[in-house]
Amino acid sequence: MKKILLQLFTLLLPLFAIAQEEANLLGTWTDLELVGSSWYDNAFNEVWGITVNGHEYAIVGSTLGTHFIDVTDPANPFEAHVVEGASQGDHIIHRDYHDYNGYLYAVCDEGNSTMQIIDISQLPETITVEYDSNEAIRTAHNIFIDTARAHLYAFALDGGPQGYSAMRIYDISEPTEPEFLAEHNQFGGIFAGHVHDGYVRDGATFLNCGNDGFAIVDFTDPQNPETLSTLDNYPHQGYNHSGWLSDDGQYYYMADENHGYDIKVVDVTDPCNAEVIDLFDAEVTAPTSIPHNQLVACNYLYVSYYYDGMIVYDISDPAAPEKVLYYDTSVEPDGSSYKGAWGIFPYLPSGNILVIDMQEGLFVFEGMGDNCDPNAALEPVNVDCLTPTSTDEVQTPDQITVSPVPAREQLNLDINLSSADKVNVQLYNANGQITQSWEPLQLQSGTQQMTLPLANGLTSGLYILKLEGTTVNSTARVIIQ
Repeated sequence: MKKILLQLFTLLLPLFAIAQEEANLLGTWTDLELVGSSWYDNAFNEVWGITVNGHEYAIVGSTLGTHFIDVTDPANPFEAHVVEGASQGDHIIHRDYHDYNGYLYAVCDEGNSTMQIIDISQLPETITVEYDSNEAIRTAHNIFIDTARAHLYAFALDGGPQGYSAMRIYDISEPTEPEFLAEHNQFGGIFAGHVHDGYVRDGATFLNCGNDGFAIVDFTDPQNPETLSTLDNYPHQGYNHSGWLSDDGQYYYMADENHGYDIKVVDVTDPCNAEVIDLFDAEVTAPTSIPHNQLVACNYLYVSYYYDGMIVYDISDPAAPEKVLYYDTSVEPDGSSYKGAWGIFPYLPSGNILVIDMQEGLFVFEGMGDNCDPNAALEPVNVDCLTPTSTDEVQTPDQITVSPVPAREQLNLDINLSSADKVNVQLYNANGQITQSWEPLQLQSGTQQMTLPLANGLTSGLYILKLEGTTVNSTARVIIQ
């Protein structure tokens, strides 16, 4: 029997091999005159992509600044324009980019830098730097733009009147006049020393908080965010680095930037109860294999995998990614440092994939053939779990007011009911778990006041107080400090 199974496995082996193909390299670009950083010898860092007036461009960050590489003919990429950074040289490691409404936003994480806002609407002829200032941001590790709301999120940043911030939000309705809205570092029970990166879809924000964990936060009101859930204890937990949301808004693909650690599939179908449901890796033998950045386009997850280059996974079954495409861009031997493929971009109309290697430069690959539109059919994240929905059979009190804000030892309730009822009272944390219950209360119709003592040991953050009886089913938000 074992011999039959072995023969069957041998016959099927070529079929499994077909599932993983080496990508078709279309073209490359590099600049040998650029100095490498003193830390990782990386002349290059981030890559972004834009399409303007029929031309496709790779936006490449380097120790010098920002390079506009025309990849319309992918076999012959060339540098069309360059914008030097306010700070440049071998101390530069990180730059980051995002575009909105005809402008490219550029930040750097080292030196006496600035945020640059570049008018790209006149490409291919010219570009114009419309804003180059440290008045709002001097340095930032990453940025992300919520285009639905014209909000720019900046992560792990310094500069401006706020000084250092774990994260901030700016209104860019006027693209060259960023307006500060808010800064935050507390998300439920997580107090983040910094937020390394984030993904935002119409106010729903997925925050990678480094060693402090992961948080999902509703920033519909930037000044008063509501934490849906947090993860600070999950398999292969390390430095929570980055992630990307599936098009249907049901799964988040999250990476911890630690050698030998797997990528996580996080089920966010109920964003108030996020859960890691699967782990997967690059399917290589090196124990130091390490992911860096990942993006989702339609049914594929694209990952820049440091020493292992580019890896693409089929996520038609979103809970079980399958490796289908790869290309090792790096000539560096596997190691415990950070070298190789840094960034990836799969959203050009041609379908071609852009990858930046820290030491080698830009690679342009033939895509998966779906020419995925990054703005097509992106489903919003359902945040209704923040407030349980009442049924038709119950009525909502005219008013429940909770004080003080924040609360520490007790909750003072002002309640106005239209009818008397005996209600159960429970306190839920941001993950939907009951953290405290009280004896049922016999409430009268009309206005009344009462005090509920808080248990010792409750962590700081957002909670939901729920009152449920025969005719009453109502909630109130509580902040505990």
